[in-house]
Amino acid sequence: MVQEFINKDGRFIIENLIKVIEENADYLDELDGAIGDGDHGVNMSKGFVLCAEDLKRDDLSFSSSLEVLGQTFAMEIHDLAGPLYGAFFLEMALAIRHTCIIDKDVFGRMLDGAMKGVQDIGCAELGDKTILDALIPAVEAYKKAKDLGFRIALGEMRRAAEKGKESTRDMVAKVGRASRLGERSRGCLDAGATSCWLILESFADSILSVI
Repeated sequence: MVQEFINKDGRFIIENLIKVIEENADYLDELDGAIGDGDHGVNMSKGFVLCAEDLKRDDLSFSSSLEVLGQTFAMEIHDLAGPLYGAFFLEMALAIRHTCIIDKDVFGRMLDGAMKGVQDIGCAELGDKTILDALIPAVEAYKKAKDLGFRIALGEMRRAAEKGKESTRDMVAKVGRASRLGERSRGCLDAGATSCWLILESFADSILSVI
């Protein structure tokens, strides 16, 4: 079985992702409300809804859809989620701007770009109770499994992202608004790590449906 898909046919991946975030917006707000401002879901949903409107205008490819999404977050979402996910999606788009076929190696470059983009924006590290606690393990797991095939690597990425998200429950926040709570931030899932898990899981589910 050929495990790849065509860039120009990948717009549905972003359309599926929009639905996932809209369905989980209240949950993300609930998580964020425990140790933050309580608006992570609202901000994420706003970014994706605005993107959905732009996606109706043209027959966009996967890379173009990612670029629209990244620009929307970077320019329209003024919470921290804006620059972080703006960089996340724009770096993914940049990695495949001139690529026709998306296979395991190309998607690996997309993940690398997303991770480095987020790291360049913020000052967080693994273990600080942030988006990186889901993203870094997911990227590392994907790389380790990549030689076993695209499908297996996506499955490992998805599992690692969920495990990383769950690990934030026992962490003390070291950056952002939640860090002011100190030990009181322990016991709650991080909303950013949770939204990252949702995104990576949605990517995996969508791609696995066509390869």
